[in-house]
Amino acid sequence: MENLLFSLNATVPIFALMVLGNFFKRIKIIDDKSASWMNKFVFTVALPVLVFEDLSTQDFAGIWDAKYVFFCFVVTILSILIITLLGKFVLKDIPKRGEFIQASYRSSAALLGIAFIHNIYGKASSGMGPLMILGSVPLYNIFAVIVLTLTAEKSDTSNKNSDRKKLIKKTMYGIATNPIIIGIVTGLLWSLLRLPLTGMLKTVVSDVGALATPLGLMSMGATFEFGKAIKDIKPALLAAFIKLFGLVLLFLPIAIHLGFEGEQIVAILVMLGSATTVSCFIMAKNMGHEGTLSSSVIILTTFGCSFSLTLWLFVLRSLSFI
Repeated sequence: MENLLFSLNATVPIFALMVLGNFFKRIKIIDDKSASWMNKFVFTVALPVLVFEDLSTQDFAGIWDAKYVFFCFVVTILSILIITLLGKFVLKDIPKRGEFIQASYRSSAALLGIAFIHNIYGKASSGMGPLMILGSVPLYNIFAVIVLTLTAEKSDTSNKNSDRKKLIKKTMYGIATNPIIIGIVTGLLWSLLRLPLTGMLKTVVSDVGALATPLGLMSMGATFEFGKAIKDIKPALLAAFIKLFGLVLLFLPIAIHLGFEGEQIVAILVMLGSATTVSCFIMAKNMGHEGTLSSSVIILTTFGCSFSLTLWLFVLRSLSFI
């Protein structure tokens, strides 16, 4: 019951903010122009600052576990490759395929992971959450930029007249200049160089980063169209199943076989089976995609992970793996 209450406390407010954004749109407090501005601000400023804050305050050197980080790294790549292959069979619409791929693999690892682990282990936490973030989150963002760039309407690779060299160059430039990736790189360097984040700088960074989640969620709710979402319900349900159950069933037994346990298993569970991150929608909208399929998957997984994560924790605890 405690784990269920925690999961509900972590996810219901997120769902409520999306509903609130849609309500504000309906009573005309938020219009299309303001929702678009909110999306742009979160993508270019608030979210990168939040990622920087999360990573810059972690002591990666002191808790380093190469085997564990490598496992998270490899599993993330394999997940993306498997889902990309599946996407070619599931969706013929290339832009929607890009949204499907990103929403199926990309977890709320940074936002939900640390809180979830601390709730279970408290002060005894050994830092596996940040290592899981290091092994997965940079790849989440790098591949998201690649997938969304290659599947955007203007980058349809089925066009025989498209210049592949220009497309590759544009993709690499998009990766290098992506605000979220810049936030990750800056945060990692800040941590490794052991630079302080204190005083007024810490306050400003925290305040700006704190805007990311509420603004991102409300803007997503404001731009969510139920009519279009119903049309995409089949790929959305499949993506939600992959996110909450499929990847866990595929890779968690391997993690257990390799000897990972306790906090390591919990962090891997969050990486594989937590809700799709809100930044999926924000990135999709800012990179030439409609965003409806992304928001549908986010809503389904945000609601569903309250129960699926509790189920997985119950199973793991019953089998004495945590």
